[in-house]
Formats: sequence, structure tokens, C-alpha cells
Amino acid sequence: MSFATRIKNEISNSYSNKNANIAELSAIIRNSYEKETNKLEIITENSTVCKHLYNLFKEIYNINVKIENKNSKTTKNRLYNVLINDKLDIILKDLAVLSEDNVYKKVPSSYIVSSTDEKRAYLKGIFLVAGSINDPKTSMYHLEFSIDYLDEANFVSSLLNEFYLNSKVIMRDKGYMVYIKEAEKIGDFLRIIGASSAVMYYEDIRIYRDHKNMTNRLNNCEQANFEKSMLTASKQIDDINLIDEVIGLKALDTKLEEVARYRLKYPESPLQELSEIMSLETNHQITKSGLNHRFRKLREIANRILETKK
Repeated sequence: MSFATRIKNEISNSYSNKNANIAELSAIIRNSYEKETNKLEIITENSTVCKHLYNLFKEIYNINVKIENKNSKTTKNRLYNVLINDKLDIILKDLAVLSEDNVYKKVPSSYIVSSTDEKRAYLKGIFLVAGSINDPKTSMYHLEFSIDYLDEANFVSSLLNEFYLNSKVIMRDKGYMVYIKEAEKIGDFLRIIGASSAVMYYEDIRIYRDHKNMTNRLNNCEQANFEKSMLTASKQIDDINLIDEVIGLKALDTKLEEVARYRLKYPESPLQELSEIMSLETNHQITKSGLNHRFRKLREIANRILETKK
């Protein structure tokens, strides 16, 4: 069972007050109604969603709902067709799909989503019939809604963004897609539509992935720092060997000779570690900064030798 199916099963078992249920039905019908044929047929692969729709229509409008089973031509799953013929004209106007003059409304009337509960319910309805979401175990976070008309897509996007979900709209070959990519925002959406169990699963996976990614980034940083330290130490050793070959280390002052011999003795130690070793073995405190200063002096001497050779 996919993650999206689990979410739809969960939210299909919850009901709200009558106004919120009307908002949910409005969203469902607006994205199922074929205005050219004046036909209302809601197609779903999910038997739980089918039962949920049956209960909503029965409770709010007390009508007979016809359900047909069909085999899908594209998948092995059985399709459920929820057909509404009874009181169709009244229902379409009540849910602000049609105006009183039987004109299709590009977006629902403001009273459909006048409260926060109604907005949440509308988004729940949209997800049931037009939404999909990636399992957080996959390589990317993605939530989308496939919507036929631009006005409706923009309306849904604006509704999502009232909850600060940062949704976007793009055109597809057929219709439009409203989508959210940010992991945290997708988790917020699941809370908004009341998918509590899905939220717990989603956040557990997201936290695990974020922790794993952070660990990988830290390991990469440590590796990069190690490689940088090795490169720096290698250059320091080259400078010291050049000085020793041309003028000898004994020609250096005591402090520079000392640091040169310790670098040759501990060629792989980073500066901080080398400063601690020298402080311990010589009983004289030397900081990483002081050590770095001495290596710069050695670098200058090596450069002068190279200039002389040229």
C-alpha cells in the first residue's frame, strides 16, 4: 500500500461538522464534475474513499448514491465509480459548483471556505480526489495536486499558502499541477488535513533522513579538513627539506629549528595536535597560532632560497 493510499484511508475515516463536510464535498465535486456532459462521476481506486463519499452524500443530501465497479485499463486495481443523478442540480448549486443561473463557477463562493475548519476540509477533499505524495523514504519530498483548470489551481494554491505552505503552480500537458517540495511544509499539510498517524510516520522518517544527511555532511567536512591539513603539512615539509638541503636546519634560530624538527617527526599531525605535542614534550606552551606564525617564517626563508636559485 502506497503512502498516499494510507493517508487517504486515514482521513476518509474522519468527519467534521456539516459546513466543513460541505466544503470537502465542494472540493471533491469541483474536481470530478464534467461540465460538458452535466455528469457527476467520481472515480477512485480506493474503497475507503468510496465509502466515505457515499456517507457524505447520504448524510448531507439524503440521496441514493450509485456505485459501480470497473476494471482499470491501465492498472490491475479495481475502480469504483460513484455516480450522482438524484438532486444533481440542487447539489451543484449548493456546493457552489454552479451559479443560480446554471453557469459553472471557476472558483467556489467565499462562504464555502469562510472558516479555518472549512479551508482544512476543502484541502482534504482536494487531496482525496487529486492529490499524491511521495513516501518520505524515497530520495525526494514531493506533494502535488493534479487540477484541470488554472483558476481552480490558483485557488487551491492560495488556500495552501494561507497556511504558509509555499505552494507553486505549473502547467502540464493536461491541466495544471499545484505542488509543494519543502519537507517541513509537507508535514504541515498532513497536520492540516488531520492525518495524525501519517504525520508521525512522516516526521520519524524525515528526522532520520535529516540526521543521516547531517552526519554525512560532517563526515565530508572532516575528510575535507583532514585532506587540507595533509596538504598543508606536505608543503611545510617541502619547505623544511629545502632549507635543510641548502643551509641546514642548524642555521635557523632555535624556535624555528625546533618547529622544523617536530614537523619532520610528526608529518601527519594537524597544527592543533602538533602544538599540543610540542607543549607537552618541551614544557613550553605554544599555541596553534604561534605554531602557524613559525611555519610562515619557514615559508619565507624557503621562498628566498628559491629566488636565489633562480
